[in-house]
Amino acid sequence: MITQKEVKKYLDYNPDTGLFKWKIRTGKRNKVGKITGRCIDYYGYRVIGLNKKRYKASRLAWLYIYGKFPIYNIDHINRIRDDDRIINLRDVNQTVNRINSRIRKDNKSGKIGVSWCKLRKKWRAQITINKKLIDLYYFENLDEAIKIRRKAEIKYGFNLINNL
Repeated sequence: MITQKEVKKYLDYNPDTGLFKWKIRTGKRNKVGKITGRCIDYYGYRVIGLNKKRYKASRLAWLYIYGKFPIYNIDHINRIRDDDRIINLRDVNQTVNRINSRIRKDNKSGKIGVSWCKLRKKWRAQITINKKLIDLYYFENLDEAIKIRRKAEIKYGFNLINNL
């Protein structure tokens, strides 16, 4: 596993822009001062190749600033996956990371965790806690289902960024 010392040997990181630049030349492509991490993976995250291994730039930024890899997952607070400014990154567990995800394109309610149940012809509210799906019940009214979902988010300490 790469260390903070190694990362700082090869790369400069600008916490205000979230970009990395090469400090020393290690191959034909990487020139001193050239921005690295231009490669975006399938999921939209910046990737940097270092010591014959690929790392997400967000994880390297965390290591660069804090001296260790994140314990859980790196969450991009503004949901922009290639915005690796340190102010936009936080180390959170999977439950909190999922609540800060984007609403699916097929979502009819406009709210994560609230969906239309065709079978019952009612709105269904649910929430996932520690990888376990909890049904919050079915509702005739969309606003009531959203209200119950919000109460559950507060109860379980979720970041309510999706409600902004």
